[in-house]
This record gives sequence, structure tokens and C-alpha cells, in this order.
Amino acid sequence: MFSFFKKKPKPVETPQIETPALTTPAEEAPQAAAASPVLETAPEALPAAVETAPAIQHQAVEPQNTPAPAAALEAIEPPPAAPVEATPLKKLSWTERLKAGLAKTRDKLGKQLAGLFGGGKIDEDLYEELETVLLTSDMGVDATVHLLGDVRERVSLKGLKDASELKGALKDSLQDLIGPLEVPLNVEGKKPFVIMMTGVNGAGKTTSIGKLAKYYQSQGKSVLLAAGDTFRAAAREQLIAWGERNGVTVIAQQGGDSAAVCYDAIQAAIARGIDIVLADTAGRLPTQLHLMEEIKKVKRVIQKALPDAPHEVVLVLDANIGQNTVNQVKAFDDALGLTGLILTKLDGTAKGGVIAAIAKQRPIPLRFIGVGESIDDLRPFSSRDYIDALFE
Repeated sequence: MFSFFKKKPKPVETPQIETPALTTPAEEAPQAAAASPVLETAPEALPAAVETAPAIQHQAVEPQNTPAPAAALEAIEPPPAAPVEATPLKKLSWTERLKAGLAKTRDKLGKQLAGLFGGGKIDEDLYEELETVLLTSDMGVDATVHLLGDVRERVSLKGLKDASELKGALKDSLQDLIGPLEVPLNVEGKKPFVIMMTGVNGAGKTTSIGKLAKYYQSQGKSVLLAAGDTFRAAAREQLIAWGERNGVTVIAQQGGDSAAVCYDAIQAAIARGIDIVLADTAGRLPTQLHLMEEIKKVKRVIQKALPDAPHEVVLVLDANIGQNTVNQVKAFDDALGLTGLILTKLDGTAKGGVIAAIAKQRPIPLRFIGVGESIDDLRPFSSRDYIDALFE
């Protein structure tokens, strides 16, 4: 059980710095809309069977509207927010944002394909040019060979003669390849539904957690965040800022054991009847074998907190690294048994074709894609929308 006593939040001072920030845009902590009360918790020591550190001092960041035991907690009202004048802006649909986000990939892939599909006969020279275009869009050798073979078969079966007819054949072939990745994440039937987030540093893991919290809140779900990245500087503060922005509880501690934070977060979620737990973990490279062993321990401890958890193990990938994403998928899948992927920063790269490489070599469901820095720019993956955005 948790016992709470209050601690007033310290005002955040924003220093005026002229030098650029060292963090990537997608990993920068968002500015909290309004301060939330900060509460400290001192959980009981974990059972001896749990592979984690002894009793630790935790901190929970509570939203204003979270009920608390009358004798244990007093809400601290945040200062009133300064009124902000609303500027009327045209709200883009998700399809429009997806097309804008994939502009770099489309400029590289789509324009080259437009030249190929402009007319003329279908011959070996055309197939060679198509092969080059697919490879340069980071689809990888395996996916490219597969697509070329499939397109040739479609051309033969349909008796296509003109290059302009090749576009439809390629779109259909690509749909058949990446379509199986489109498997929406179903969070029903488990309470709490525990999602364990993994990935290398800088992939956008913590930012994706904040955006997922907003996404599930919009579906009427209650969310709790576990700040299990206890090693990266400011990771805890970044997640707390997302918690404040979304009005959700964050279970956190400064330094210490990631597994312990995740364990306590799940216990808190059970006690409070929370729908979804999003558990952050420290970033690590697949080559750091000792850290890969450590994240296996985090998963085992989560299973001890809730026997059938984690219900989803998600790897967050940075689209900018292209073919290296496939290596990361293989390594993390072998270590943890991945159930889903999130591909971020598609708006900042021309390597959006890497989805085809993943589909061919390790077809793990692509749950969400990110095409911008807005809180609404992380959405469930739709293969048809993705292909249309590439070619139009």
C-alpha cells in the first residue's frame, strides 16, 4: 500500500540560453499546460521473490482531479494560468498530416516513380530503374527483390504493356507486403493493461508515451505512467511534464531501480482501478548485452506484479536510421518477444520505405506511426493511408 504526504512543486525557471539544445526535437520535454500537485510516496519494500532493489523513495505526480484519501493527501492548487488568446488555425485532418509528414519520402520515391510511370513500354530497363528507386527509399534488398518479383507476376498475369499501368501493380504489391503489419492494439479485457516501452536512446520513447497517454485518454481510458527510465538525465522530469500536460499520475524516483518503479506503478494502478499503465524503460543499444539482460529483468518483475503482464511489449524506432531499424527489431524481439512497434519521426526522413523492410524480415505489428511533433501526430498505422500518402 502507498502512503502519501504532500510536497509543493518547485517553480520551473526557464534559463535564457542562446546555444542550441542538445536534445532531439522529438525527445524534448513538452511544456506543461498547468502545474500539477507533486506528492511523495514511500512504498513498502518489495517481496523477496521480486528481483529489484529494497524499499525506495518514490514520487507520484498527481493530476488535480485524482481523488485521494482525505487523511493522507491534500491537493495543492496550481497558480492560475495566464489567459491565452486563441488564434484561429485550420486543423488538418490525419490524412493531410500524414501526407505532409511523408513529404520527404514521397519527394524521393514518388517523384522518381512518376518519371518511370510516365509512359513507354515495360521492359528490363524499366525494372532495373524501379529496383534502384526502391533500394534508395530504404526498402532493403529482401523487400525490393520480393516487390519486383511480385510486380513482374502481376504484369504477366494482367498482360500489362504500358509503364503507366505499373503504378497500380506496385501499389497492390506493396499493400500485400505491409498490410499484415496493420494490427490495431486492443487494450480491452485486461485492467490494468500494461504496455512496456523499449528502445534505444533518442528514438522518441518517452515522447511517444506522452502521446499515447493523450490518445487513450481521448478514448475515455484512465492512464498511469511509470517513469522507469531511471538513468537518462531529465527522463523523469520529461515524463512528469507529459503527466502534467495530460493530467495523469506518474510514478517516479530519482535514480535507482527501473524494475521497482514499474512494479510499484502496477500496484498503484491495481489499487486505483486504472485502465492502462505505460511503463517507460531506459534506452539501450542491442549491443549492450548487460543492459539487455537488465531489461529482461524488468519484464520478469512486471510479470511478478501482474502474472499476465506486460500485455504489450513495444519497441520504439526512429525512422531516420533506415535499415538499422531492422537490426534493432531483431535484437529486441529475440530478447523480449516484441508484440508491437512504433515508428517515429517519419516526417524528418526520406527513409519511410523501411516499413517494407520490416514487413519482409520481421513482420511484427506496427501499432503506431509518428509524423510530427504535435501531441496528435502519433496515430494507429494504416497501410492503405500510408501507401496513398507515398504515391499521391
